[in-house]
Amino acid sequence: MRSVEVVSIGAINWDINLFTKRLPSPGEEVEVVKITRVPGGTGANVAVAAARILGPGRVAFIGALGGDEIAEHQIANLIAEGVEVSGVKRVAGESGRAYIVIDDNGENEIHAYLGANSLLSRHDVQANQRVITKSKVLVITDPPFDVAEEASSLANKANVPILWDPGVYVARGLASLAPALRNVDYFILNQLEMEGLTETETPKLMGAKLSRTNPKIKLIVKQGSKGALLIDRGGEEITSIAAISLQSLGMRATNTVGCGDSFIGAFAASKAMGHDDLESIEWSNCAAAFKATRLETRGSPTKRELDDFCRIAFHEHLINK
Repeated sequence: MRSVEVVSIGAINWDINLFTKRLPSPGEEVEVVKITRVPGGTGANVAVAAARILGPGRVAFIGALGGDEIAEHQIANLIAEGVEVSGVKRVAGESGRAYIVIDDNGENEIHAYLGANSLLSRHDVQANQRVITKSKVLVITDPPFDVAEEASSLANKANVPILWDPGVYVARGLASLAPALRNVDYFILNQLEMEGLTETETPKLMGAKLSRTNPKIKLIVKQGSKGALLIDRGGEEITSIAAISLQSLGMRATNTVGCGDSFIGAFAASKAMGHDDLESIEWSNCAAAFKATRLETRGSPTKRELDDFCRIAFHEHLINK
């Protein structure tokens, strides 16, 4: 049996995608032209994205599902993707769901029902202590906050690198996130989230502010079509990693839901393989761009698809500088 290299903790949802020509204004009704029902949820999406790169048995997911038929579909899907599912908790009630409106440009708005996701606990982290502490990378996305605290503490004591994208918990503010942040190696947010949390648009000040909580922390700012920023050494070292130009590749975005999860999954897999930060973020940008061209939430690439996609993009000099 292969050993688990990446562990992902977070939400697993059943996504109901509503495709429209454009997103509605408040109070407006728009026609839905297509509906899809697919597996999703940030934590599970990250696990699948990493597993497609690393291969079967190398990635474990820790999360919670309900006692419904959706849960059976979710478990079967994760197993088919090669994800280790022994850390998936089953509870009474409904599994998580997300209702997502997606327009012709791939932009979206998401309405999430947590369901079973909200019942993941510190005990579940402790029950999976061995797989977490023996892994090479721990990814924490959006589990209950006390779960994030427990998992980050456990991994930090075992010297396991930690990636954290807190999602909705950004709204708690920096002081509230501090107990978990002290253990984190890579803090990953999108541009608006990072600006809101640090109350600045300046990357150097972002780094300086976060370093007061954790001097070793590295910030990765997801900038969508603009690429990503790596902020290190308290804001003294800032690197911009350019995005992929889908237009120059003769491609277009059809659904951006899950792009951030593909980014994080690819980054975690790359770090588990021993790659440096810049190479890993370049991979992540490619993975996110590839996913944007796919309708399904879990449209992340396999390792071969990712290698081929990156090779074409870089060979043709299609990176936006």
